[in-house]
Amino acid sequence: MPSRFILLLVAITALLTSSAGHATLLIEIDKSAQQMNVTINDQSIYNWPVSTGAGDYETPSGSFTPFRMEIDHRSDEWDDAPMPYSIFFTANGVAVHGTHEVRSLGRAVSHGCVRLSLKNAATLWKLVKQEKMANTSIVITGEATDEALQGSRFSPTSGPRRSFDICSHC
Repeated sequence: MPSRFILLLVAITALLTSSAGHATLLIEIDKSAQQMNVTINDQSIYNWPVSTGAGDYETPSGSFTPFRMEIDHRSDEWDDAPMPYSIFFTANGVAVHGTHEVRSLGRAVSHGCVRLSLKNAATLWKLVKQEKMANTSIVITGEATDEALQGSRFSPTSGPRRSFDICSHC
């Protein structure tokens, strides 16, 4: 009888501590390198160029858990601009999302969001959906360097300017 009780206790503990078949998903964004590394269960699976915020619109640093996902979101703040495959991680609307402006990837040019190519954003969105937001961490580190700002509308040498390859909303 005691061995059945112990076996039952072990089974219940294992059930309660499992993550229901979902992995730990880590999305690391390095603003200095303008790169995103995606890791699942400590195994790096993707490394993509991104565009983060610049100037007064710097992407926040820190650790975040996504809380909302929208496949076809439009910005309320930036003229109804498209934000496909949005993964929101701050209360004031900062998200990881896709962009058509792939020429800007690798440079800090956004209004605070983290931008990826549409293909990579779709892949990431599906992965977060599959593994669940609660099992996902977004960690943002680094500073947008002079090199990351070169060619951006916030270049430290030229001041604010507009460019045709800059997304109008972030």
